[in-house]
Amino acid sequence: MAEPEKVTPIKPHDPAGELPVRKLPANLDAEAAFLGAVLIDNRVIEELPVPIRPEHFFEALHGRIYDRVLTLIERNATASPVTLRPFFEADEALRELGGTSYLAQLTASGAGLLVPRQLAQQIYDLALLRELVNVGRGLVEGALDTSEDTSPIDRIAQAEADLFKVAEGASTGREAATFREAAMTAIKMAEKAMASGGGLSGRTTGLATVDQKTAGLHESDLIILAGRPGMGKTSLATNIAFNCAEQHLNWQREGGEFNYGAPVAFFSLEMSSDQLATRILAEQAEISSEALRSGKLSREDFQKLSYASQRLAELPLYIDDTPALTIGSLRTRARRMKRRHDIGLIIVDYLQLLQGSGRGNDNRVNEISEISRGLKTLAKELQVPVIALSQLSRAVESREDKRPMLSDLRESGSIEQDADMVWFIFRGDYYHLLVKPDTPDASSPPDVQEKYRLWEEKFEGLVGRATLIVAKQRHGSTGNVPLHFQSDITKFTSPNFKDYSDYGFEE
Repeated sequence: MAEPEKVTPIKPHDPAGELPVRKLPANLDAEAAFLGAVLIDNRVIEELPVPIRPEHFFEALHGRIYDRVLTLIERNATASPVTLRPFFEADEALRELGGTSYLAQLTASGAGLLVPRQLAQQIYDLALLRELVNVGRGLVEGALDTSEDTSPIDRIAQAEADLFKVAEGASTGREAATFREAAMTAIKMAEKAMASGGGLSGRTTGLATVDQKTAGLHESDLIILAGRPGMGKTSLATNIAFNCAEQHLNWQREGGEFNYGAPVAFFSLEMSSDQLATRILAEQAEISSEALRSGKLSREDFQKLSYASQRLAELPLYIDDTPALTIGSLRTRARRMKRRHDIGLIIVDYLQLLQGSGRGNDNRVNEISEISRGLKTLAKELQVPVIALSQLSRAVESREDKRPMLSDLRESGSIEQDADMVWFIFRGDYYHLLVKPDTPDASSPPDVQEKYRLWEEKFEGLVGRATLIVAKQRHGSTGNVPLHFQSDITKFTSPNFKDYSDYGFEE
């Protein structure tokens, strides 16, 4: 029996002769064997453990061959040495190896068919190692740059970003998605929304009325949640964080085709982690935070607290309470959480407590613009929704109508520009309490008693009712979303009704 014809080895192309390319991690024999297996049986590509792309091949010719193979397969054509021949007859690199006969040499042995998955994994791993070499070279060159406008912190942040790309395999992948890939993603989202029964295609907020209006929190979206102090911004954020993390935990336990929750990273720049945990415990145990802090608990309350703590013990909710974070440091920490815990939602409380890069901080508007752009970039880079809480300017207080609007966003118009959604939280009972008249007694004049009665009657109609104003939404309509607020336990829920008009709102 004749020996199978051996594939002519390829010499790496290095016209400048500057880099020791032979020392870079690569296995040309594995690349040739893998291509041979694919050309013998195109179905090999359907069972790969990793997404091999042309950029993963060390030898440029191998990458071009594989690219043409993928093109033929996408057209439902067979990729073989014969069908490839017309595309490579003028290829200079192939001509040096004897011309198109090299394509037939790739399939001569057929040994690659025995281990195609292992070959694919090795090609992928070696490509990542070469990317690590590039990152390391860039890191060294950057560290040796001692010019005045070079910041070591920026260098570290850039290194973190580059390493994250390598870990995700992004830097060796395509820079742009094909329309087919984008369309398939859109169809998958629509399928997910149909399966939910309520039009939910993103991460759940756990609030039915909010999910109904927004279809959930979508990947790469920056959501600004704004309001004046006392409106309940942090309460709403912790409610959403708990609901999303709990949904993910339930999905892990019970399974299902779609996961509407995710592990959550909560960056608390205002409250400490134990304060935030106390608030979440109080919300879920339905015990007032004041009673929890003071220890004035009944036996029944303590049982509720014990049950809530058990529920929270395994919750994939990670709190970072590092104060005075820069936007660069926050992005670095978020990348680490993404690698370690696969977080699917980031919450920042709150935007104005973040710091910029340190350059140009004499202009607060420019600094806030840098921070909002950084948060949007983070959302796109990690492909997760980011909810950033924001303060509103005092202009709200000077108006008769206290409902906030986009122009009230504090210190920068870029917040509105960078955001995919802008939410305002508004509670009429908060402002109505500020104009509460003195409580009358039996000796008070009739007009004083009547004034108090009218105030009390209006307050009863407002208490417990909150409005989430969706002032901007790239993916849908704006409008008001009704919520119920339990002030004693700082918890938001969706009101129980079928029609928005039952609650005094128009959808």
